[in-house]
Amino acid sequence: MLKLSNLTKTFRTDEVETTALDAVNIEIKDGEFVAIMGPSGCGKSTLLNIIGMLDTPSAGSYLFKGEEISGYSEAKLADLRKQNLGFIFQSFNLIDELTVFENIELALLYHDVPAKERRERVAAVMEKVGIAHRAAHKPAQLSGGQQQRVAVARAVVSNPSMILADEPTGNLDSQHGAEVMALLRQLNKDGATVVMVTHSRTDAGHAGRVINVLDGHVVAEGLRPEGDAVTRPFKSVAA
Repeated sequence: MLKLSNLTKTFRTDEVETTALDAVNIEIKDGEFVAIMGPSGCGKSTLLNIIGMLDTPSAGSYLFKGEEISGYSEAKLADLRKQNLGFIFQSFNLIDELTVFENIELALLYHDVPAKERRERVAAVMEKVGIAHRAAHKPAQLSGGQQQRVAVARAVVSNPSMILADEPTGNLDSQHGAEVMALLRQLNKDGATVVMVTHSRTDAGHAGRVINVLDGHVVAEGLRPEGDAVTRPFKSVAA
């Protein structure tokens, strides 16, 4: 699916230069569920933004489906995002004035999907995530867990090959968080590649592989035993 090689991201101001990512090497295969963990400010959100083509590296290689995209223009990156990626955010990012159905349908308007097909696909994905009975409700009428289900539905209605989730349970209680993680696991079982940034070891335990980031470096990786929500001890990858 993707491969990052010696990837670096530096932010510069007139007086300060900050290296957010330093020679990062990561490979994620089709169908994986990967969690990226680390303390605040370690570079994991910058890493997710680059993987999600919302930002570009300062140096290094980014191969996506075998194609080098590190030097692509914003227009070409936007086209790749539209064709391949679905995003789930901690803050849901729903539009208050739109209904649940309309929030989900919005993702398909950017793909020029005919109206009849849009209705069918939105109805199907609402049923899949258990939110069909709330189709006519506005976000303010939903619980946090229901809003995140809508956000998940919006992310997957276009059938993306990869789902990127940024702290998807960060604003949820433990019960609703567990429901959202179960949804992500099911989507992964259905064939989607999932990459998730999280502070939660419980959430990371749902992933098949965990990557630890510290001070802009990948410092450790671990695999989750099948059927177990507790990660194995990490293997250091630091020099």
